[in-house]
Amino acid sequence: MRVEVKNIYKKFNTLVAVNNISFIIEKNKTMGLLGPNGCGKTTSIGMLLGLITPTSGQIFIDGIKLEPKNRIRLLSLMNFASPYIELPKKLTVKQNLEVYARLYGVRKIQSRTCEMIEDLNLQSFINKKTGELSSGQKNRVALAKSLINKPKLLFLDEPTASLDPDIGDFVRKYIENYKKNNELTILLASHNMKEVERLCDEIIMMKRGEIVDRGTCNDLIKKHGRENLEDTFLKIARSSNELE
Repeated sequence: MRVEVKNIYKKFNTLVAVNNISFIIEKNKTMGLLGPNGCGKTTSIGMLLGLITPTSGQIFIDGIKLEPKNRIRLLSLMNFASPYIELPKKLTVKQNLEVYARLYGVRKIQSRTCEMIEDLNLQSFINKKTGELSSGQKNRVALAKSLINKPKLLFLDEPTASLDPDIGDFVRKYIENYKKNNELTILLASHNMKEVERLCDEIIMMKRGEIVDRGTCNDLIKKHGRENLEDTFLKIARSSNELE
């Protein structure tokens, strides 16, 4: 799915959270959304998911405007994962996946649930309540939930936060392989610069609600005269309103 964001602006009372940003994510590409905490990433994702209404501006998914009359149709083709949004804690992992499969209108619920359980190695804790899981286990369940409906557009917010290096690598490799074998456009918000370099075709840098730079990882590293994306990110995050 192709995503086009046109001049979206969001103000909460006197706070401008997102200030007139525009960008395009081409079909089957992965866009990285980067920036320090409070820069507007979460609000931007919320607007793209239809959870937050922009104060002004427009969002188009495959040329269809994201607005109330089209919302259900478009949302059935999307999904998201975030370690900061808890799944129902008193339900088991299997129950959670089955509930979300029904919510997203998955037809073969049992087979799809079993497929995700096997793919993400959830077997050993599938009958545990989600509230009893470790942070790493929760992240894998959140990823399984985000793919349960085979979305065409996926939003990932810090998908490997709090994971040990081995499990983090497993998740990144799984995302890479899944994308190779499925039609999928991804918007990835992350503070892990190596993860961004590995997974993203292009990145957007945000600061104080605005887009301050964009391009491929290599282009931005070269432009800012740094050796890697992490140093490039730090330069932009620490700079004043004017880029160095």
